[in-house]
Amino acid sequence: MNSIVFVLVGTQHPGNIGSAARALLVMGLARLRLVRPHRFPDEHADAMASGAVDLLRRAEVYDSLDAAVEDCAWVVGTSARVRYLGDEPLLPEAAARSLLDAAGKGATVALVFGCERTGLTNEEADRCHRLTMVPANPEYSSLNLAAAVQIYAWELRRAAITPQPVAARSDETFMKGRFRAPTMEQMEQFFEHLERTLIGTGFIDPTNPRLLTRRLRTLFNRARPDLNELNILRGILTSVEKPKHRTPRTKGPARTPPSASSASVRRPPPPDAAGAPETADGPE
Repeated sequence: MNSIVFVLVGTQHPGNIGSAARALLVMGLARLRLVRPHRFPDEHADAMASGAVDLLRRAEVYDSLDAAVEDCAWVVGTSARVRYLGDEPLLPEAAARSLLDAAGKGATVALVFGCERTGLTNEEADRCHRLTMVPANPEYSSLNLAAAVQIYAWELRRAAITPQPVAARSDETFMKGRFRAPTMEQMEQFFEHLERTLIGTGFIDPTNPRLLTRRLRTLFNRARPDLNELNILRGILTSVEKPKHRTPRTKGPARTPPSASSASVRRPPPPDAAGAPETADGPE
């Protein structure tokens, strides 16, 4: 639970920040990050935080979502609507399980909430590995920001108190950590490398990329490659950018059987040669 970060982007009302802090503390969560809050610190935030003012004081403030999640290996964004692109949004329970699974491998993970009026923009949603949505009343799905935070905080606590099997790769020391989940910064470096390579091969038109890069993001976010696999993928991209001409490996010089006329050949004697008698001219 200490590896889970709640990120609020562009929060307009400071009271929602305070209420969110209170919701986190009640469920045993303690990490809050704010991206471009309209007013913070603020007395309304302190008032709504109630006994969670200390948590509020520890909240980290960032200028961009990229900076807020760059150290995170798994990022889930909340959405109030189904997006045209990408996978079907996770239900809150599944989102909580995915966050805890990633956090159990020693990684920092994040759950991101957009501002009250517009939610996450498409660009902000692109920075998330998956999206999640509360299946609210379709005729009135407007959910208060702090209430949404409370729902997910509870789902995380409920999932955390349920015993789960531990895989060998969840140990950070396993194979020197080469199978750990890559951070968001490492994934962004991979996406930049991928786009640069595809532009270089002509597969992507840089003046009209359309939706291809976003679909590729969805594909690799769904696959969730570990750090070792990500390095393999980047190695493949590098080999496309700078091909290596390797010499085919041989098995050594071919061996040819000696000829029958070779002087080095010693023919075995006939079976009865050892007991053959000598002639007048000497032994044959």
